[in-house]
Amino acid sequence: MVEPREVLRRYIAEHGLKASRQRDVVADVFFGAGGHIRVEELLAKVRAVDPRVSQATVYRAMKLLTDCGLATPRNFAGRGTRYETRGASEHHDHLICTSCGAIIEFLNDRIEALQRRVAREHGFEVSAHKLELYGLCARCRQP
Repeated sequence: MVEPREVLRRYIAEHGLKASRQRDVVADVFFGAGGHIRVEELLAKVRAVDPRVSQATVYRAMKLLTDCGLATPRNFAGRGTRYETRGASEHHDHLICTSCGAIIEFLNDRIEALQRRVAREHGFEVSAHKLELYGLCARCRQP
């Protein structure tokens, strides 16, 4: 598998874009952050490395990472866009806490098989899908 940094480098070269140290910092911090991160959270982490990086630079870097297939923007129940790395793990679905905003990733082979069966029964060819379940996490359900 090609490293994300190499994918980004190739994409920049193929599209005639200019290399940028600040963009590299954003990418490195994003890939190291893991999980589902908002731009504001990413900006704070990036500025811990380089205080001169602007919010606009982070937004542009995330658009570039999305365009080259390294990041996936997700919007869970209108709580703002969060980004997760694409390709780092296999397909997964999400449990989203409507109280604290926690996001739990899960994969269930039985659910995946059922989705394929339902599509097949309806003569439907699935090109992509996402499953998001909303409710309260165990911590928020505590009295």
